[in-house]
Amino acid sequence: MQQQHRDFQGATRTYRHVLELDPANKFAWYQLGIIAQANGNTSYARAAYDKALKIDPSFMSALFSEAMMLKSSDPDRSMRLLQRAAATAPKAASLHMQLGLLLAEKNRNDEAKDAFRRAVAADPALLSQVPERFRNAVSPSPTSSHAGSSR
Repeated sequence: MQQQHRDFQGATRTYRHVLELDPANKFAWYQLGIIAQANGNTSYARAAYDKALKIDPSFMSALFSEAMMLKSSDPDRSMRLLQRAAATAPKAASLHMQLGLLLAEKNRNDEAKDAFRRAVAADPALLSQVPERFRNAVSPSPTSSHAGSSR
């Protein structure tokens, strides 16, 4: 509740108290990362996300949050985090979209197409966000999961 009411100092104290009682509480570490990131303390945010991921290497929220935070400063690490997340959530459309965008920036076009295909398959509304040069390659086909629909 403290965090929802933007009492970040109070929420930070509460999460630290939780960690005194349960040092392996991935949710407390994750939320400390969210608060630190919101306050511009990216080094602490990254450390908190990493602690959450040491506890649960497939913790989707921490993988995605850290990846998005690092997208411009460390795109290679961001990509690795998104790839780990994609392995645990193959139908997470926004995750695949973000991965595709990073791969496209690195000119890893075949991998980018695959990520964009997965994103659009999970959420066809994302097609408009796929970079133009990839759209034809990733458009949902009439024989996909929408076969028989009146499109």
